[in-house]
Amino acid sequence: EVIFFFSRSPLSDITYIKGQLNKRKEMKIETEDLPLTRFFFLINFFFEAVIACAEEQTRTAGRLLSFVSREEAREGRGGGTAMASSISPPFSSSGTCPRLLLARARPAHSRHGLHRPPRRSFRGSPSLPRLAASPADPTETERPSLGLSAVTSDQPEAQVRTGVWNWRGYCVRYQFAGNTGPALILVHGFGANSDHWRKNISYLGKSHKVFSIDLIGYGYSEKPNPHELGFSTFYTFETWATQLNDFRADVVKDEAFFICNSIGGLVGLLAAVTEPHMCKGIVLLNISLRMLHIKKQPWYGRPFIRSFQSILRNTGFGKLFYKAVATPEAVRNILCQCYYDTSKVTEELVQKILEPGLEPGAAEVFLEFICYSDGPLPEELLPQVKCPVLVAWGDKDPWEPIELGKAYGNYDAVEDFVVLTNVGHCPQDEAPELVNPLVESFVARHMKNSE
Repeated sequence: EVIFFFSRSPLSDITYIKGQLNKRKEMKIETEDLPLTRFFFLINFFFEAVIACAEEQTRTAGRLLSFVSREEAREGRGGGTAMASSISPPFSSSGTCPRLLLARARPAHSRHGLHRPPRRSFRGSPSLPRLAASPADPTETERPSLGLSAVTSDQPEAQVRTGVWNWRGYCVRYQFAGNTGPALILVHGFGANSDHWRKNISYLGKSHKVFSIDLIGYGYSEKPNPHELGFSTFYTFETWATQLNDFRADVVKDEAFFICNSIGGLVGLLAAVTEPHMCKGIVLLNISLRMLHIKKQPWYGRPFIRSFQSILRNTGFGKLFYKAVATPEAVRNILCQCYYDTSKVTEELVQKILEPGLEPGAAEVFLEFICYSDGPLPEELLPQVKCPVLVAWGDKDPWEPIELGKAYGNYDAVEDFVVLTNVGHCPQDEAPELVNPLVESFVARHMKNSE
């Protein structure tokens, strides 16, 4: 019955799913089966992507063979070898640092440079060892100076600058604006990067020290291959929470508020639980419900899910799947699903999301995370948080239904649950005119209370 259901419903259309779930008496699908149903959607999407990619490869091969045939007829020479050598592999593993960072990623006096640390350094993500900070890490030209204002009287918004931070041997991109007021760290969601906060950084930088980080594996931060590191799981919330706390200590050098979207909310919560005295407050924007977490799957579906994840991670099907979704058309379609106002899905946004996804290692990061169904859940972390939390939710989010998210408003740490009307999964980009004042008022309120 579940297979019957997903085969007749629009892919990933959660609104449709909820409508059908209201008819569960005739469909005989219970609400608790929703996570498994969504997983079946992923499988359906996987096979559709594989078929589409195979069809495209066939069309491409046909065009190439036709071209070679014309060249042979014209010049009387074979082109098979030249054709094969001219086609570059879609997923190159060369290079240790994203190309955007090459010009600025090597601090002149760093003791550690940007060489990878010993493989054992990343074993056991929650207890990652700290490397000693180098004098030029980050470079002085990139670090905001507390004595020099970045905002002038005739400049309405703060200038946004880019920095590179050497984290345990890996280069990490971040952006920052402003140099007065409380510190804010903006944490992006799955598949995104610090550019997803481009409508918030300069505005909030008028009265705050604002930092937006590319989590390792995303954006223009490095993307180490977990298999080369010698262990099976690397891209976990424990790794990213450790990175966030280290960033706060090494770059921000102050207590900070965490402003988080989607899976970034799990990162912020876990970082706050790990170092409770360093986080002054958290704003959660459509935090991920983690509907595909293994704990939320029925027992009879778990072996099947594990097997499918193994196929994605350990065979060529995974990269074939990624190749099908790492295109402008696919990215645009995905964004149009999660943005209620699709006019906000501009070509600029599509490129901001897509271009880092074409970097070496991006496919492995993508596959590693969609096969990651363990780790913490929001409902496990919220009872442990010591700082105030504000939850805001776009009510048109098709991926994280607000009906389920409202339960987070019942936790003691959550001071308010704000409904963002006619907004989708990424409020900070779709409706910055709502999110920016919300962040300002939350921070101002708790800075006043702490005085």
